[in-house]
Amino acid sequence: MIKDDRIEFEAHKRDMCLALGQDEATFKKVTSALYELDTYDYSYLWSFMGVPIIQMPADVMATQEVIWATKPDVIIETGVARGGSMIFMAAMLQLIGKGKVVGVDIDIRAHNRDSIEKHPMASRIELIEGPSTSAETMAKVRASIPAGASVMVVLDSDHSRDHVLDELRHYGPLVTQGQYLVVADTLLGRIDASQTPTKRSKIWHPGDEPLTALKTYLGETDRFEVDPVINGKLVMSSSPGGYTRCIKA
Repeated sequence: MIKDDRIEFEAHKRDMCLALGQDEATFKKVTSALYELDTYDYSYLWSFMGVPIIQMPADVMATQEVIWATKPDVIIETGVARGGSMIFMAAMLQLIGKGKVVGVDIDIRAHNRDSIEKHPMASRIELIEGPSTSAETMAKVRASIPAGASVMVVLDSDHSRDHVLDELRHYGPLVTQGQYLVVADTLLGRIDASQTPTKRSKIWHPGDEPLTALKTYLGETDRFEVDPVINGKLVMSSSPGGYTRCIKA
């Protein structure tokens, strides 16, 4: 008889994630590789169901693990871009059989809106255009959340420290117990200044980036903890250290 090793397999996987998360030497080697890959716009080379997703594959996998495990009713994402990540998360909710994705962006361009609104996953997507933390936008975001809904948040818009911290203070309280608050592009706070990506419309240097904002926010609240397992394996990733779990109502 072949042994049922599922429990042991998951335990070993967890141990390896935690060990990898402590291996700074390997992390530095990988960040050097990512710096070289940025020459080829590596994070821009992927799509999901026909729409550019502009994410590292590891981050897509980590996000689907979180969504499948926690099964949120609402996922709020700031930063719509071309819409691929919204469509990906909507597809996950479609598999689960419930929920919607609320996308917030100061400028949802017509061609990107067209790609989203004509997509098969459009019925599970709601778009809100406006400054992400303005009173008007926040009122629309809150109105999009049904009473009693479980809420996950992904912050992936302007990556400057002050903007991300402002979003954390506005959107963090919307995350419900057991759900995740994900801060994208935390890698910018873990690389050497010489490795900062420069092929962008805006450039964020160490100290003025999402990880610094997240650390500040975590010092202001006891509602979130950094998930050591998910983050431990995020080496080929834009968001190591960015996956936090809400532990208090």
